[in-house]
Amino acid sequence: MITMIAVVAVALLGSFAANRYLRPRVVSDEDPGMSVRELIGPMQTLTVLLLAFVLATSAASYSKADDAARAEAHALDHLAEVASYLPESHRARLQSGVVCYARAVRHMEWPTMANGRSSSGPGVWSADFRRTFRELRADQSFGMLVAADENRSAERQQRLAQASPTIPGPIMWFLLTALALTILGLGVSIPHRNNGAQLAALTVITALLTSALVMIYTIDRPFAGFIHIAPTAIHEIERETLHDLAAARPGAPLPCDDSGRRTAG
Repeated sequence: MITMIAVVAVALLGSFAANRYLRPRVVSDEDPGMSVRELIGPMQTLTVLLLAFVLATSAASYSKADDAARAEAHALDHLAEVASYLPESHRARLQSGVVCYARAVRHMEWPTMANGRSSSGPGVWSADFRRTFRELRADQSFGMLVAADENRSAERQQRLAQASPTIPGPIMWFLLTALALTILGLGVSIPHRNNGAQLAALTVITALLTSALVMIYTIDRPFAGFIHIAPTAIHEIERETLHDLAAARPGAPLPCDDSGRRTAG
């Protein structure tokens, strides 16, 4: 990195020296040279290209986070379905754990992901899953249960990984600086008089470029902001599993409260 900065700095100093000493020998004084608009053009192009590239990168991360949340819900649903073939006591314990796990993800872990963190709440119920599995080693469903839980765990880790921003802070500051310089450069290029239409166009361009930068910042944090991923898929699994439990064991209490926290007894 130091080498790159040094080379660019030397090139800039060489450019200044060429402008001062070489240009007068090869170009006449009457030649106006490049205008301010021509000098600003490459910076404008670079800014737009960088915004487009970073927007595509953050959109891909957002899509991965959404896919991971849905895949985790699917794995949890598969775990509940396999549990339905177990003896009644183990089936009820696992399906109750599925409901409590889903609640813990929705109410305890989802809010913490807005800051790129996880919660220990869901881990309480995944530990319960494994304790139940140990009692079912001789059951023919043991392998399917373990595989479903491993898939759930892997998708949860993927979801948590995507909760952290993928665009480093220095790049966001660089984009903001480039955008500000571009807007200032456009203002310099606009005529001083009779410029109503140009100023209106500059306002529209500024709004569009700023919206792109805000969108990048927002979708790069897929579980926060106004364009966030909601726990819809896992909530649906919670609702379906709770319905199955209520049909099989009407009135039976769950081992957790509405937020997924373990209750006494």
